[in-house]
Amino acid sequence: MAAMPTLVPWQGADAPSEAAVEEAFRREGLAPRWWGNAPGYVYAVHSHPYHKVLYCVRGSIRFTVEPAGPSFHLRPGDRLELPAGTPHSAVVGPEGVTCAEAARG
Repeated sequence: MAAMPTLVPWQGADAPSEAAVEEAFRREGLAPRWWGNAPGYVYAVHSHPYHKVLYCVRGSIRFTVEPAGPSFHLRPGDRLELPAGTPHSAVVGPEGVTCAEAARG
């Protein structure tokens, strides 16, 4: 059976700063790429040939494993581990979103 995505909810009282997220990636030897979208933006079903590590930094976004798999709602500080080849879609929340992501392996 293929690996499933893993959501690691943020445990802090306040959302992490961009510098804190950058440092979290650096500790793992990863180089993040930053991106954001307007409220309601929809990513159609797609997959990546690499393992994606993603932090939501501002706003919110919901990733859904396709077809009809579990959904993961990310808020500031939440981390999603998305195994290579996992088909997924995403919908940006009502306040837009800013994320940082990196490829592992």
